[in-house]
Amino acid sequence: MPKRILHFLFSLCIVWPVMWLWLGLRIKHREKLPKRGPAIVVANHNSHMDVFALLSLFPLRQQGNIHPVAAADYFLRNKQMAWFSLNILNIIPVSRKGGESNPLALCEQALRAGETVILFPEGTRGEPGVMSPLKSGVWYLSQALPEVPIIPIWLHGTDQAMAKGSLIPLPLFIDVTIGDALHFNQDKEVSMSMLKEQLLALEQQTTGSHSHD
Repeated sequence: MPKRILHFLFSLCIVWPVMWLWLGLRIKHREKLPKRGPAIVVANHNSHMDVFALLSLFPLRQQGNIHPVAAADYFLRNKQMAWFSLNILNIIPVSRKGGESNPLALCEQALRAGETVILFPEGTRGEPGVMSPLKSGVWYLSQALPEVPIIPIWLHGTDQAMAKGSLIPLPLFIDVTIGDALHFNQDKEVSMSMLKEQLLALEQQTTGSHSHD
């Protein structure tokens, strides 16, 4: 069965029922989500549920064009996980070990094809409610394709719906706030600082909490 059909069926039969019927999403500023790619979607990361929450924001007809960027050492660690991750989740695997001339080459390829990639700039699932330092991979990707918008999103409640080690999500609402598109800035430090400030501002809109370092 073609990969796109497998991915579509998984979204239709698993992701959408779980996210919209079992859990439920409360979305702020959905109009800021791009109607089509290419786009770089970036979000905070506290749970495996984050990927499903972000995928469910997009229409079913677009699901085959959405690619979460994920750690190769985790998601390709055995044949079964690798098959599921590549064919069902539609991930783009990225090595965390280094040594590659361009570890984001597949991300660039997807964007040049008009598709959307999902990046978690913290790099791994962090402590709930605390944003870890952002890695600069998103800046290097934007440098290669400066015309592609960066869409920041804050997720709240995914860690409670599905904590580390959980297999079945709890029926709790997940809050999603979508921010204004950011664009490439040649100064890496300024660019990453702007992204951090935007994410923290979205956090405050989502939870009412105060920004923190």
